[in-house]
Order: sequence, then structure tokens, then C-alpha cells
Amino acid sequence: MRFFTWRHGEEVGRDSAGNRYYRYHKGGKVHRDSLRHERRWVIYAGEDEASRVPPEWHAWLHHTSDEIPPKEGIPRRPWMKDHQQNQSGSELAYRPPGHTLRGGHRPHTTADYEPWTPE
Repeated sequence: MRFFTWRHGEEVGRDSAGNRYYRYHKGGKVHRDSLRHERRWVIYAGEDEASRVPPEWHAWLHHTSDEIPPKEGIPRRPWMKDHQQNQSGSELAYRPPGHTLRGGHRPHTTADYEPWTPE
């Protein structure tokens, strides 16, 4: 992929994590109303992990948006959280109460539950 990127890729931007985004369309530029899609891809800075792609670049990669996100990022609203990569499988993963890696004990429930038993 790096050879193809070097040969044909046009770098269109970078995100705050250092990931670089590229595009290519066989035959050069294409009209904005064309149904043919250009190829879009990312070269990760560090480990290849899809959850490291911020939402605005994810939309561009998947042709949801044709506008390249600005270098300073999208305007932030007070209710927006910062992007976090997926923590599943790591020490930082969420583990609910009762999970075996959190002691394996869950709080007792009320006594209104009776398990079914065959007669």
C-alpha cells in the first residue's frame, strides 16, 4: 500500500493523531456529481487501529462527506466529547460490576426472583 500511496496517492490532510489521509481517482479528477468514487485511505501514525480515526475523517473516508475536514478541526460544541480510540481488550476497557477481572462479585439482588425449575 505504501508503494501505491507513493506512486498515486494525493495527500489531502492529517489529523491531530498524525494519521495521513490520501485519495486517488483513476484517470485524474472527477466531476463532483459523478457516481464514480475516488479511492480514499489512511496511513496510520503508529499502530493500525480503525478506532483511531476521528469522526470527521471517518465520514470523509466512507464518502459520507466530500468535504475535507479543516486543519484546525471541526467547530466544537459544548456537548461534544473528545475522540477516544476503542479500549476493548486493553487494561483500560470498561468492566461492569461483577466482571471476573473486577473481583467477580456482583451485588445481591432482591429476593423477588425465583428461578424456574422443571417439575
